[in-house]
Amino acid sequence: MDMQHILIVLAFGAIAGWLAGLIFRGTGYGLIGDIVIGILGGFIGHLILMKTNLESTFKLDPEWLRQLIVAVAGALILLLVIKLVFPGKKK
Repeated sequence: MDMQHILIVLAFGAIAGWLAGLIFRGTGYGLIGDIVIGILGGFIGHLILMKTNLESTFKLDPEWLRQLIVAVAGALILLLVIKLVFPGKKK
């Protein structure tokens, strides 16, 4: 993974965290927390695609749409895991 790819994952991860925070209501992590979760989720989504060998089959045009979908999916997975491990407060 080169530096350009890492920057793309970070940028789309930040957007994905914000979107995942809107989709997964009641997380209570705030904008900054959701962005950090989105960045981590972007890496998680990318790793899942690489490990399952789906990266070559999951192609979309334009490429940025694929990156955004992968990052949102990874962020949602991470938010779900966090919510299961730390049920915490209810809104």
